[in-house]
Amino acid sequence: MGSNYDPNKPVDWSVIKQIWPHLMEYKRRVGLALFCLLAAKLASISMPFVLKFVVDDLDTQQADSSLSLIAVPVGLLLAYGFIRLSNVLLGEIRDTLFGRVTERAMRRVGLKVFEHLHALDLAFHLERRTGGLSRDIERGTNGISFLMRFLIFNIVPTFLELFLVMAILWQQYSIDFALIVLLSVVSYVWFSKTATDWRSQFIREANVADSRSSTRAIDSLINFETVKYFTNEKHEAELYDQELSKWEQAKRKNRLTLFALNTGQALIISVSMTAMLTLAASNVAKGEMTLGDFVLINAFMMQIFMPLNFLGFVYREIKSSMINIERMFELMKVDSKVSDTSQAPGLNVQQGKIEFKDVAFSYDPERPILKGLNFVLQPGEKLALVGGSGAGKSTIAKLLFRFYDVNDGQILIDDQDIKQVSQLSLRQAIGVVPQDTVLFNNSILENVRYGCPEARDDEVKQAIELAHLKDFIEQLPKGYDTQVGERGLKLSGGEKQRVAIARTILKRPAILVFDEATSSLDSVSERAVLQAIDEVSRNKSSVVIAHRLSTIINADRILVIEDGQVVEQGNHESLLQKTGHYARLWHLQQSNQENK
Repeated sequence: MGSNYDPNKPVDWSVIKQIWPHLMEYKRRVGLALFCLLAAKLASISMPFVLKFVVDDLDTQQADSSLSLIAVPVGLLLAYGFIRLSNVLLGEIRDTLFGRVTERAMRRVGLKVFEHLHALDLAFHLERRTGGLSRDIERGTNGISFLMRFLIFNIVPTFLELFLVMAILWQQYSIDFALIVLLSVVSYVWFSKTATDWRSQFIREANVADSRSSTRAIDSLINFETVKYFTNEKHEAELYDQELSKWEQAKRKNRLTLFALNTGQALIISVSMTAMLTLAASNVAKGEMTLGDFVLINAFMMQIFMPLNFLGFVYREIKSSMINIERMFELMKVDSKVSDTSQAPGLNVQQGKIEFKDVAFSYDPERPILKGLNFVLQPGEKLALVGGSGAGKSTIAKLLFRFYDVNDGQILIDDQDIKQVSQLSLRQAIGVVPQDTVLFNNSILENVRYGCPEARDDEVKQAIELAHLKDFIEQLPKGYDTQVGERGLKLSGGEKQRVAIARTILKRPAILVFDEATSSLDSVSERAVLQAIDEVSRNKSSVVIAHRLSTIINADRILVIEDGQVVEQGNHESLLQKTGHYARLWHLQQSNQENK
């Protein structure tokens, strides 16, 4: 997640408890899959015995006729083929049955993390990079798929098969064979676990480097226009290459440690196979075992070490998956700084009165933004907030929408403290037109419908008409189906703002907030947007945050915010007569306008 993520900490196996309920959602499927697993293992154990009988029959040549000599091995070989086919088919049926379980678990957990991220406060998202978060979720959900499939259907059956083979070797031959298998398995498992635990830190480092390089690339591409404005393509490439270099170094360590692990595992397997076959060959030479027994032991050893070798891979991947899942679930442990009280009631807006009572707030304790702010917005009033940059105007809007909680004081809507009502009801009651409207890469119609996803087409088009966007859309070749491009880059600033206003109209909120909605527009676009704002906010409680004073001269009341406090208030005419902050700012802007 962030730079405080420790790659050396041990794997937290307790995350399996969070996945287990999703596994048990389809108990019948899991039960059938386990039955197929057991049947497949029994078939697998029986195959070496069939080979032994075939070899012994061919070797001894005990039949009286050539017909008998040919018929018996063919029958056994057909049985061998049938058993092998059954083993494969049972495995495929098992995977098919369990596939639904895995996919549903991935869906449920992925959705749960996604919903949790949306439930976190704005501060969390401003401190994190979206590219890294999306990468963590992707790896975590894929890790769930691997973990659930292989933990149940590879580790458990592999050890079951090992136990059965050792029991057969002990009973059929001698304890020496079983002891060699036991010693080799214990050595292999111990070495694999020790080496894999050692490698975990390098896997984590590689994942962190991967997330950072992905984040760097996404940030750069999202800000494509800014990169072009400052001709910083080379600079961005250098920054991206720095992250890729760290990723390359981390992957190199990962690769070299994997080489050491694979070499050690191969050595244990080779020594064990050599010892086992040497003992078997010696017994055949003494006449204590048949050639078929030699083939059976060789087949058993191959059958043991193939899954055992795969077990090493599975264990490595399970550890890697656990790290990825753990990293994803770390997100679930993050608590929102803005949360509802237990059984918080919904906000009941009857009039739309807003009151800030002694509100104090700061993003940083050493830099207070609002200092005992007091004001009241009367029902149906259009209240404008003006002031210099950093005065706290946009912060007031964020606090009203409860992106942050106040440090001190209260914010009341119709005498209800917004901290005591549900965030959902609060945000449903407030419509915000931000300074920079971000659109989804979809059609204009669907972008407007986002204000009320269940709205009918005719309702969406009515909102578009009220926002004075209809004429523009009808001039487009594809009309309402025109794609706006990622983040709405295909539309002008004025067009995007009118889409935002149309969204807000469709939402039908009781309270409206316009956060410098026209600050980046030209005069023509500004006039059209202001007209739409006036029509939308008529008879509704509305807060207009503005930099250009010419856009708020029709406001019922204007608050001048300086240093986190209200220093002046009144309508446009009365404030000009006071010759205070507002009047100076007005004359300064008018003078600048005349000099252009």
